[in-house]
Amino acid sequence: MPNICVRGGAELRGRVAVSGAKNAVLPILAAALMAQGGTTTLESVPRLVDVLTMIEVLEHLGVRVSWQDDVLEMDSSALTAWEAPYHLVSKMRASVLIMGPLLGRLGRVRVSLPGGCAIGARPLDLHLKGFNLLGAEIIFGHGYIEATARHLVGNTIYLDFPSVGATENIMMAACFAQGLTTIQNAAEEPEIVDLACFINGMGGKVEGAGTDTIAVHGRRPLLGVNYRVIPDRIEAGTYMIAAAITGGDLIVDNVIPEHVISLTAKLREAGVTVHSLNDGVRVIGNGTIEPVDIKTLPYPGFPTDMQPQMMALLTRARGTSMITETVFENRFMHVPELRRMNASIRTDGRSAVVSGVRSLSGAPVTASDLRAGAALILAGLVAEGVTEVRGVGHVERGYVGIVPKLRSVGADIWID
Repeated sequence: MPNICVRGGAELRGRVAVSGAKNAVLPILAAALMAQGGTTTLESVPRLVDVLTMIEVLEHLGVRVSWQDDVLEMDSSALTAWEAPYHLVSKMRASVLIMGPLLGRLGRVRVSLPGGCAIGARPLDLHLKGFNLLGAEIIFGHGYIEATARHLVGNTIYLDFPSVGATENIMMAACFAQGLTTIQNAAEEPEIVDLACFINGMGGKVEGAGTDTIAVHGRRPLLGVNYRVIPDRIEAGTYMIAAAITGGDLIVDNVIPEHVISLTAKLREAGVTVHSLNDGVRVIGNGTIEPVDIKTLPYPGFPTDMQPQMMALLTRARGTSMITETVFENRFMHVPELRRMNASIRTDGRSAVVSGVRSLSGAPVTASDLRAGAALILAGLVAEGVTEVRGVGHVERGYVGIVPKLRSVGADIWID
């Protein structure tokens, strides 16, 4: 597999456009399984490995798919299967999002235990708790989970933690339940809102998305719809930090400023100038980064998916910063790699103390997961010499054309 190489020292300037949100399109692709008639057309679909994997899952289930540029058309009127095979589900955890739609529409679903980034335990217990409260029977086999239900009935479901995946899966299953389903302590992420808007466009009725209480009115006819996916706030945040860490001046297009408000606040606290535009943000670095403290939290708190990138920025701060990771227990696997680049970072459990250094040094490093890979690229943008980032497959799971996009705004970056 090729590596991404970065020679540090260039200030990034110009404009870079953000693609559709990976974490929004994957549940929406799963939700397209609920359409019992008509064609679903999705716009702004990012051409990512995870999206391709989800499409393989859909095609295995009998969905007809065509994809041109960033427009995807699907016809799921004639499903032919209710089981997702191991070789696909093991590639990507988001494959489990087919459980809710298939359980609701077909009354039966079986999936292998999922794969994905190894950043910590992400159990399915909340998903299964929700299905069970809707009336499904859960069966555990050797390496798979099966859920069956003759009829789903609406219920009140309290989530012990505001899990994004559980909220999405339960929302979709509840569309086929008799009566009202109320999800309490629901996740509030913009991707939840996007999924609810998509379902409502299909003819469903989901209320309260974006708050901690979501109401789903079930048993409404669901048909194909034309829909545009929201921009990727994590990709946007990565390019915002790229401008900040290099002392550059970037306009990041196709951004909803409200979706990056927690990052914007921390960048401003670090001394970076951020202007909100109509359809984007402008980030201006001044070459000096002040230390800040970060604590990851569910939305609207600071996103765990931006913690590694923010750590890369803080390695260059003039002082000491504290980062506390509350979402995933293994999300400091990028720390040893940043240390290879001369970063000064100490970890203790879920906390990391980052002491800014005068300079980073280019080195061969390995991406342990998607966001870790992005963090190493960001560090490489300011490191002396060349940084060779291995494990590019992780990066390609979440960023469309990150190398040409960064090169277009002045980065000395290439694929080797």
